[in-house]
Amino acid sequence: MNLALFDLDHTLIPFDSGMAWTQFLVSVGALPGDAEARYLESCQRYVAGSLDIHAMHRAGMAALAGIPGPSLAHWRREFERCMAARVPASMRAIVQEHVDSGDLCAIVTATSRFIAEPFARLFGVDHLVATEAATTDGSPHGAPTGEIAGLPCYREHKVTRVGQWLAESLPARAGGLAAFERSWFYSDSANDLPLLQAVSHPVAVRPDERLRAHALREGWPVIG
Repeated sequence: MNLALFDLDHTLIPFDSGMAWTQFLVSVGALPGDAEARYLESCQRYVAGSLDIHAMHRAGMAALAGIPGPSLAHWRREFERCMAARVPASMRAIVQEHVDSGDLCAIVTATSRFIAEPFARLFGVDHLVATEAATTDGSPHGAPTGEIAGLPCYREHKVTRVGQWLAESLPARAGGLAAFERSWFYSDSANDLPLLQAVSHPVAVRPDERLRAHALREGWPVIG
């Protein structure tokens, strides 16, 4: 068995899933009209380096605090239905090719599990390694506190989180990435260089300037 890993935002999908979720909630009246602008400001500060992953996570979770659980579950189902048309056929085909080859597939994303799960289902990927939200009762479905549980699935932590997932889910692969003869990771961002460099087959997808330069220098495949 080989391993195929996929980043989510701007890789499997050509947009930011958190922004799409915020826009959706605004469109159905679950969030005020200025929520999109506030989320965009958080994203800009995050990219500029003045907002860290923990603060960015709080910004995303704060929008959910006032929405009752049953309503939130309903909106997530509707969000998934709306996003189906925005999933690129080209990336769906790449994922399906790995699935058909019998590869173990997982989405590995800094996005919170809450937002990423609908996309994992849309791509038919059973495994998701994502940033986990801390909850008031400690359960996966409890009310989010705004904090991150454990390590964020971000930068060098992606390598650690993938190793933890493999050790917990597949003890026979407890050796991590080294336990696979062939492994792929698809990503758009230079933030993901630690995991890209840890697999045998790194692939840059619509890469940012820094990753594109690195990929071309190393002879990595570049999509888009």
